[in-house]
Formats: sequence, structure tokens, C-alpha cells
Amino acid sequence: MASLQASSLLSASSSSRRTVTQAAIHIPKLPILRISASRLPKTSTASVKMIEELCLNKPVIDVIPTESPFKSQLQAILDAVADRVEMHNNIRQQRDNWNSLFLNSINMITLTASALSAAAPAVGALGAPLFALKLSSALLFSAATGMLVMVNKIQPSQLAEEQRNAARLFKELQTQIQSLIMTGTPTQMDVDSAMEKVLALDKAYPLPLLGVMLEKFPKTVEPASWWPNSSNDYESQTKNGKTHFDGKQRQGSNGWSDQLEAEMREVVEVVKSKDAEDYVRLGNLVLKVNKTLAISGPVLTGIAALSSALVGDWSSAGMVVAAGAGSLAAAVNALEHGGQIGMVFEMYRNTAGFFGVLEESIRGTLEEKDWEKRENGEVFERKVALKLGRSLSQLKQLATKSAAAREEGISMDEFASKLF
Repeated sequence: MASLQASSLLSASSSSRRTVTQAAIHIPKLPILRISASRLPKTSTASVKMIEELCLNKPVIDVIPTESPFKSQLQAILDAVADRVEMHNNIRQQRDNWNSLFLNSINMITLTASALSAAAPAVGALGAPLFALKLSSALLFSAATGMLVMVNKIQPSQLAEEQRNAARLFKELQTQIQSLIMTGTPTQMDVDSAMEKVLALDKAYPLPLLGVMLEKFPKTVEPASWWPNSSNDYESQTKNGKTHFDGKQRQGSNGWSDQLEAEMREVVEVVKSKDAEDYVRLGNLVLKVNKTLAISGPVLTGIAALSSALVGDWSSAGMVVAAGAGSLAAAVNALEHGGQIGMVFEMYRNTAGFFGVLEESIRGTLEEKDWEKRENGEVFERKVALKLGRSLSQLKQLATKSAAAREEGISMDEFASKLF
């Protein structure tokens, strides 16, 4: 009986604990909120049709920026110019190697043949046959003669200088095109001008040797020309009343004035009459020296080849002639190709061309009568001064001195360029 009462008490207490626990964790339900959104007003059929018509008739504006077709064309030209820079640099290195390899090889062959010719009489005195020495010497001299004729014809040092100049000028053109693409708004005229400059450089400095190679021994020196042809109507402008500073100047515009125009005319006159002519004269002098050396080398090795074949028949006379002519031929070859006379000639020819293109630049600028259409005068003056290696004050002094010499009827005793 007592056990039953205890069990009933335990069950009652447990049921009361469950009730308390359920009451403790009971969460009341939140009230349901009903929010009603106002409906949009109905659009009439006429309004829908009007909106559709406006959308169909409204022009579509393309907001995506498109690249200028002229910039695309200039970019294609720029890629070709960069490729040409690489080609000319590679070929310049190749032709530099040609010059040094041919120089060393020909001199070694010539001196070896001379030594064989000189040793032949001594060997013959010992009773040994001379035929092997005579044949070897004659063959070596003949090979040297053929190689000299070929090398003197192509002038590897001059070829290397041509490619060096071409690479530099193509780099300059590359910079100009890059600047135009990045900062300017190119036109069809700019594209055509860039194309003409590329083709003019290709013609002035050809890559192949056969057929289009520049003449290495022209009758007279012609300054290098690597820019498109332009008009040459300028002589009348350099001899009119504006070639001196008369004090009556128009009001400056775009950095230009009558005084600056007169200054540029005097500068271009000095460049033309002094600097360009002097480098043409030096080029003609070097050309004569190079022609003499180019002819002397093969002639001397040819004489040595014939003399070496007669060693032993004419006693020591053939030996002396062969050894002497061979040694002299080696010296001539070292002077011509070791001294790179062809490169010096090309340097003078190209420098004369530099003064020619500077003259063309100044002349073309002055031919434009509208100052506003020209390049800024102050910038142009500074460019000319830098190209001549002068300061602005020195450039003005040169122009003043040239004008004074012209008025007095005496020749100018100063060159325009301090750089070359």
C-alpha cells in the first residue's frame, strides 16, 4: 500500500514538471500582418502604342567608343616600321661581321702566300722540288685576288653604315607615328605621308645586294635622300627683301614674326652654301681614295700571283716581286677595310643628306604663308638650333652674321653646324 502511494506521488510530480517545462518553452504566435500595395494605374492602349512608336523611331546612340580607322592604318604602318628596324639592325651586324672576317681572311691568305714565295728559293737551294710551293703560293694569291675584287665591289663597311643609318631613321619615324597615334587625331593625309616616308626609306637604304644595291663608286657624290620629294620653289624667297632684319615686322602670331622668318632664311642659306657643300667635297675626296685602294689591292695580288709562278726561273727576282707585292696588298687591304673607308664615305654622304633634309624642312615651313597653319615658331626655332648643335642665341648670331656678310658681298666664314 505504501509502495503504491509512493509511485503515484512520483508520477504526479513528473507530470507536473513536464507541464512546467512545456509552459516555459511555449512561444506565442505572432500576428499576421497583411500589407496591401496599391496597384499601378492601367495604361491605355493608345499610350502603349505611342510608346512603342517612339521606341521604334528613336535613333540608337552607340555609347561604345570605336577606334579611328586612320589610327588602325597608322598602327599597321607602325608594326611594319618596327619590323624594318629589327631587320636593318640584324643585317647591319651581319655585314659588320663580313667586314672583319673578310679582312682577316684575305690578309692571312696574302701573307701566307708571301711567306711561301719568300721561302721557295731557300727550299730550292736544298734540292727540294719547287713546284708544290710555287703552286700553293700562286693559288693563294689568286684566291686573295678574287676575294678582294668581290669585297671591294660590295664594300661591307659601307653596307653596314647604310643599315645603321636606316635603323636610326626608321626609329625616328616610329617615334613620330607613335606620338601621332597617342596624342593626335590622324587624317588620311597623315596616313599617306607615313606610307610615303616608309617607301622613301626603303628606296634610299635597300636591303638586298643584287640588283638594287647602291652604287659604291659613283662618278660624283650625291647626298643621301631618304624623304619624299617636295617642291623646290625657294630661290626667289631667299633673295627677296625679307632676307635681312629691316625692323618692320608684322605682329607675331603662333610664335612667328618677320624677324624669325628672316633668321630661318639666313640659316638655311648657310647650311646649303657651307655645310652641305663641304661634306660633298669631303665625300668626293674619300671616294677617290677608296677607288684607288680598291683597284690597287687586286692588282698587287695579281702581280704577286704571276711572280710566284716564276720563282726559281728568274732567280730571286720573282721571289722579291711576289713577296713585296703580297705584303703591300695586305697593307692596302688593311687600310681600306680595316680603316673602313667605305663607311667614312657613306657617313659623309649621309651627313650631306642630313643638311638637305634640314633645308627641306625649313623651306617647306616657310612656304606656308599662313602662320597659324605652321608649326609653332618658337618650337621650330628650338628644333633647328638643336639639330645644328647651337643655342638659340648662337643661332640668332649666325643669322645676323650671314645677313651682314650678304650685304657686304663677302662669303660666310662660319659653318652652321657645331654638331658635325
